[in-house]
Amino acid sequence: MDLARISVWLIPLLLAGTALYALWRRVDVFSALCAGAGEGLSVTLRILPALTALLTGVYMLRASGAMELLAGLLTPILTRVGIPPETVGLLLIRPVSGSGALAVGSEIMQTYGPDSAIGRTAAVMLGSTETTFYTVAVYYGAAGIRRTRHTIPAALAADITGFLAAAWTVRWIF
Repeated sequence: MDLARISVWLIPLLLAGTALYALWRRVDVFSALCAGAGEGLSVTLRILPALTALLTGVYMLRASGAMELLAGLLTPILTRVGIPPETVGLLLIRPVSGSGALAVGSEIMQTYGPDSAIGRTAAVMLGSTETTFYTVAVYYGAAGIRRTRHTIPAALAADITGFLAAAWTVRWIF
């Protein structure tokens, strides 16, 4: 059986298997679904303040011109380590906002082209790094954890490693 046929039947088989398992275990599926939805809403309400503050901060940075100032300051360092300075906006936004990073990445692609070294570097950076602060806010907020301790420094070190590896890999392969 080829992959196309398997993919067509995968979701219906998973749904049917789940329904049969629930019948066999005598689980009230509707009640379980409603309980899960209620829990999801309560988690959303718990993390909403942190997400609102985070997104407000990102938009304030972009609107105030602080992003351009930081870009100017970081350009010599980025050039020295092999990261295209044109990607500095992406480097600054990516740990904070996924949608903001996609917007910056889209601007880079439109300006330099997706097949340019800068465009390829931006694409690999988007795929190899995480929205650190968003992820920490969501998961720690959902778990009710107040202190992140070493999480933020470790995650930012991983982001920096991802940015460097993306730039070096694009230069090496292309």
